[in-house]
Amino acid sequence: MNSRLPAAKPKAALVGLAFDADDDQKRITRGPNFFLAGGSQDTHGMMQETAIKINEHLARQGKDMAEITLPELREIVTEIHK
Repeated sequence: MNSRLPAAKPKAALVGLAFDADDDQKRITRGPNFFLAGGSQDTHGMMQETAIKINEHLARQGKDMAEITLPELREIVTEIHK
């Protein structure tokens, strides 16, 4: 008997890193499809907003992060920041 495991579904996530914090705060945010670390309060907030909007956009399309190409991701980010 040849038992094979089903192929694992590919996974993908956004990783955001920022280094402009002048205070001693350690900012880390994890969410569906993203991990964000560092930055000033403003920068970290912008990363959060972008990651959340990307996830909302993907949800409307019925897609997962692993199902889009890099050019598609660029297009989504461009659309978000118009």
